[in-house]
Amino acid sequence: MTRPTIDHDTWILVADGQKALFLRNDGDDELRNFTVCRVEEQDNPPTRDQGADRPGRMGDAGSAHRSAVADTDWHQLAEDRFAKDLGEMLYKMAHKNRFQKLVIVAPPRILGELRHELHKEVLDRVVGEVPKTLTNHPIDRIETLLGD
Repeated sequence: MTRPTIDHDTWILVADGQKALFLRNDGDDELRNFTVCRVEEQDNPPTRDQGADRPGRMGDAGSAHRSAVADTDWHQLAEDRFAKDLGEMLYKMAHKNRFQKLVIVAPPRILGELRHELHKEVLDRVVGEVPKTLTNHPIDRIETLLGD
């Protein structure tokens, strides 16, 4: 994987399924200086804390046995919804010309989910993708990790 070029005024979205940092590079590609423009967070406890009932059971055809039915993964659904919300935010920002270049940093699964939610106007501005989880790192550490 090649390191994305992060020029002056390039925006960097650092996201996972619960938190998103919208950063802007006020420096250049060699001497980065990321500034936080916006932070979005959602409360998304584990599925075990969100489910109300035990998983359902279903009778097997032709026998007296009953099988468990898989429970809904509420945590996963909330992460997918968050990716959709981020896609809408990015579209509104791109439509207002808030950024011309965008680098997206997210875990591989969230990156894939987010890619499905991005409008063509946003996709045309994506100059790089980094499949990493960096949301809980300090900004100076994110600058360094994206340079390596």
